[in-house]
Amino acid sequence: MDRKKDLRQQFEKIPVEAGIYQVKNLQNQKIFIGKTPNLKTLNGMKHILNLGANNNKALQSEWKQFGPDAFSFTVLELSEKKQGDASFNEKKELERLEEKWLTALQPYGERGYNRPKA
Repeated sequence: MDRKKDLRQQFEKIPVEAGIYQVKNLQNQKIFIGKTPNLKTLNGMKHILNLGANNNKALQSEWKQFGPDAFSFTVLELSEKKQGDASFNEKKELERLEEKWLTALQPYGERGYNRPKA
């Protein structure tokens, strides 16, 4: 019981960081680029994929086909919070960073799981 309590305390000490991440299928090299205001939630994404409940049907299908060991999760870039800048908008900053990585990596069609924006 103490071990669980210790792990929880360690987890809570980890700072909340916003950023851009990549999920990569190591079997076919397809990627998904995403953004989150809390990178701790990537474990939650793995859990949702394991449950078969991810909204991205292509990613979910290949997760089921290849299994969790066929995928890697990588943080591509952290959002740098601007201390003391009242005009800083984290949501807009994440959207800007995500667009930068989507443009650079083009994870669409045969290359990835993202859907092009209309």
